[in-house]
Amino acid sequence: MTKQFTKLTDYQWAAISPFLPIKRKRKLDLRDVMNAILWLLRTGCQWRNLPDEHPHWQAVYYYFDKWKTNGTFERINRELNQLDRKAENRQAYPSVFCIDSQRVKLDPMICEYRGLDGHKKVNGRKRQLLVDTGGRLWAVHVHAANEADGPASLPLVSDVLWYGERVGIVFGDGAYGGVFAKEPANWGIDFERASRPESAQGFVPIAKRWVVERSIAWTNFFRRIVKDYEYTLSSSVGWLLLANIQMMLQRIKPISQI
Repeated sequence: MTKQFTKLTDYQWAAISPFLPIKRKRKLDLRDVMNAILWLLRTGCQWRNLPDEHPHWQAVYYYFDKWKTNGTFERINRELNQLDRKAENRQAYPSVFCIDSQRVKLDPMICEYRGLDGHKKVNGRKRQLLVDTGGRLWAVHVHAANEADGPASLPLVSDVLWYGERVGIVFGDGAYGGVFAKEPANWGIDFERASRPESAQGFVPIAKRWVVERSIAWTNFFRRIVKDYEYTLSSSVGWLLLANIQMMLQRIKPISQI
């Protein structure tokens, strides 16, 4: 995990540029725009404080808003996940998913989609993360923190089903054992509760579930998503996908190094 921001290399840009409208002539270089977006993700800077070395913040925000809305970030994320799995001699799509939630504080000036989680005492939002056994983020759903994990995670069922017939099992804790577990079961996908033994004391790594916990921990490397600063849920989702995109880009190696 690289802790500091680095600009996109040629082979990293080659991996994501096919998903961007680079053939059209424009004043801005989209590579510079993407570098600015990834810089914001890593540093947590406000849009209006984007340094002059990057394109104007309004231009960068225009493309961020456009790409999060039209599914560009989702397509790039999915493609990079597949490339990384293939590099490990795995099938492109996973057969096992792990799901868990992360509670984060919300900027005090934002009232939209805010809630108080009485259990964790967090006033903000909750993120539902769907990852494979390698910790790669495949789908995410964001909602108010006062909503229960099971019912609130139902939008992720469509993502589980989208990835095809290889998906056979989803791991999660007891919070997902109700309404969420029933939906995949209707399509022949098993839900397995991953929980620590009752006799265990102290910290115990739980098989399969620790993978998604690690993915949640990885978000701490990106200051933009350590706390939720977004007015819209789509922006929150977009930044989380970008965090996984940047991690996958860091794993890409030039052909000469393969």
